[in-house]
Amino acid sequence: MTEEGKVKFPTSENLFVKSINGFIRLFEAPGDWFRKTVVEPNQQKYPYYHEKFRRVPTIDQCYDDDVICKFEADQQFLRDRKVDSEILHILRARVEDCFIYEGHEAQEKCKVLQDQYAEASTNWFTKYGDLGAYGKAEACYFKQKHRLIWERRHGEVGTGMKGQRNEETAAAE
Repeated sequence: MTEEGKVKFPTSENLFVKSINGFIRLFEAPGDWFRKTVVEPNQQKYPYYHEKFRRVPTIDQCYDDDVICKFEADQQFLRDRKVDSEILHILRARVEDCFIYEGHEAQEKCKVLQDQYAEASTNWFTKYGDLGAYGKAEACYFKQKHRLIWERRHGEVGTGMKGQRNEETAAAE
């Protein structure tokens, strides 16, 4: 191996090829030296993985007549939905891989992953469920508002209404 970490394969270079390579190195060497000793040490190490979007105001912070703000909030909502869907997809794949790997003992050994996936899918459906494929941020916001009002009046969603529970307990006594 050479000092740059590249594997050098044995080749049968004749005098002409060696002289051409030397001539090329004559022009490349100063540029390589300048880059390695001056440019690279002065550059900041910044890993570029994907485009980073700044967070925009959410739909509840937008005025009613501010169309641009609502559009940006919708785009942010769609990006968040994609990210949350990918997280859910990764958790689902982890659970499936665990079940395949563990075999008969999967119920005990994969319980933690299964609980994480169940909680994440419940949270995803609470936020994005019943919005449809073209759900908007405003519809999601109103869904959240209606759910919070329901929980204040009747308790957690899925437990029934407070009035019905009181009547059932009184009838049982």
